[in-house]
Amino acid sequence: MVDYDRAKELKAFDDTKSGVKGLVDAGIVYIPEFFITPVVENEFSAENLDSCSNINVQIPIIDLKDINKEDDFRRRKIVEKIGEVCETWGFFQVVNHGVPQHVMDEMIRGVRSFNEQPNEIKMEFYSRDYLKKVKFNSNFDLYQSKAANWRDTLVCVMAPNSPSSDELPEACREELLQYSEHVRKLGHTIFELLAEALGLKPNHLLDMDCAKGHSILSHYYPPCPEPNKTLGIAKHTDPDFFTILLQDHIGGLQIYHQNQWIDIHPVTGALVINIGDLLQLLSNDKFKSAEHRVLSKHIGPRISVACFFTTQFHPFDKLYGPIKELLSDENPPLYKETTVRNYASYYSSNGLGTRPSLLHLRF
Repeated sequence: MVDYDRAKELKAFDDTKSGVKGLVDAGIVYIPEFFITPVVENEFSAENLDSCSNINVQIPIIDLKDINKEDDFRRRKIVEKIGEVCETWGFFQVVNHGVPQHVMDEMIRGVRSFNEQPNEIKMEFYSRDYLKKVKFNSNFDLYQSKAANWRDTLVCVMAPNSPSSDELPEACREELLQYSEHVRKLGHTIFELLAEALGLKPNHLLDMDCAKGHSILSHYYPPCPEPNKTLGIAKHTDPDFFTILLQDHIGGLQIYHQNQWIDIHPVTGALVINIGDLLQLLSNDKFKSAEHRVLSKHIGPRISVACFFTTQFHPFDKLYGPIKELLSDENPPLYKETTVRNYASYYSSNGLGTRPSLLHLRF
């Protein structure tokens, strides 16, 4: 029996600079061994993959229609609902959010165009340089994780100090710029609603510079020949304040809720919002950063676009800890302070599917 050299196989895969799609284009029938996810409790077994197929549960959907009009009662009801959902689910979908349908459709098409162009063009963007504003790669944690995941990703740091137009891939340049501007505005609205849901003034989180930066991570999940052996993304929480996610019609996103995996079914026109680790820290555990994952599928490609509200790519030395206005003798701080970059670096060094990174800051 030939010894399996995992490190050698990982490097050989990485050196192709063609990602998972390159494997599919080569016509593989069996996935490489380093993609095979270990079977562990609550993560990857036939029972758990099917666990939500008979559960008719859907994460809450919140209608943001007329949110900025002078209707205090309607806004208060929305804020109340968001607070309740952030405490119990950590995930919700929004409709009538102000991002036009054609902008979302064009963003999905742009990501597809980028990934399906000739490989020699994509390779120019392939990088593992943490500080690079625009980069394409497969599995940011390829060398840290126990198993690689079945996806390729284009990362574009859009704010602050956005890349020049020429730095963005031509295949999705206009789509990225257009979508980024719309999602930035929505993000500011969400920050205001989250602050109000915590009992703070609308500008509280904005004044803390939480909205200073955002990055767009465009994921491409090719069809998988053995979807029962690997995941699109292993279970994880997000290392940001919150994420706005655009997903196509294929599905596969799941949230771990009340000890079971629940499908987050795509809803036409909706965007998914999920609380990140940094907002759980700021809220002193009032809001929850929920574990989620993406299943692999025979069909595809599946495309999703995650906008992370984070300043991790910029050397801000601002410390974040539980918000003092939320603390009391009965509610003492549960976490140490951290900078966004230090937290993101710790998170990245662990890889996905491991012990939640937020625990290392807990008192």
